[in-house]
Amino acid sequence: MNERTEQHRERLEAHVFVCLNDRDSTHASCAAAGGEETHTAVTEWLRERDAYWTAVSVSTTSCLGLCSERGAAITIQPRNTWYSDVTPADVPDLLESEFGADAERVRDDR
Repeated sequence: MNERTEQHRERLEAHVFVCLNDRDSTHASCAAAGGEETHTAVTEWLRERDAYWTAVSVSTTSCLGLCSERGAAITIQPRNTWYSDVTPADVPDLLESEFGADAERVRDDR
């Protein structure tokens, strides 16, 4: 086992988690509300700005506790920001507000 916390911290400044929780229930789930498409939109936005996996990592996750039929849940860590009802169309504005139009504020603490 290799503990690599510092190496990872030196490279990454933020981690975007997109909920893809799916449940067989009457309750809403992010997977059914377009979670996969939202994850793709986040990844593409960051790739277009050369910030994907260089300064910002993106992962899918299970329930973040913000499920809605109107969109997926996202959290950005370590900024401790949380969003619900996120659709692919929301991603450019959301990420621009967090990181800047060209991801120039990725390394800022806001």
